[in-house]
Amino acid sequence: MGTVPRPPLSRREHQIMEIVYRRGFATASEVLAELPDPPSYSGVRALLRILEEKGHLRHEADGARYVFQPTVPRRTAGSRALRALVETFFDGSAGLAAAALLDESAPKLSDGELDQLASLIQRARREGR
Repeated sequence: MGTVPRPPLSRREHQIMEIVYRRGFATASEVLAELPDPPSYSGVRALLRILEEKGHLRHEADGARYVFQPTVPRRTAGSRALRALVETFFDGSAGLAAAALLDESAPKLSDGELDQLASLIQRARREGR
């Protein structure tokens, strides 16, 4: 099953999506209150509309206000973003991407995280990927 590609997000759009994912849903006023160095209220509303047009958010009316929610679960959105990142910066190689991530994160990984990574690598070898 293919997915419809979505236009990339700007830095500000990423910030808004982080707020909406963290909260589960949000109004323009709630987003405005949590944005660093926020634009005007009308600017936030315009960004929410753009995110809706790009397919990242949907809204429901709650009286006179709109409540925005993500269109896909956070994990799904993260997987899509990661696939795009791997394609763009690592020539589609998950191994190169993982190596780059580990180079940066290795000192911060817990024993449990390292065990989980080792288990995933072992499973991939068994399944002949």
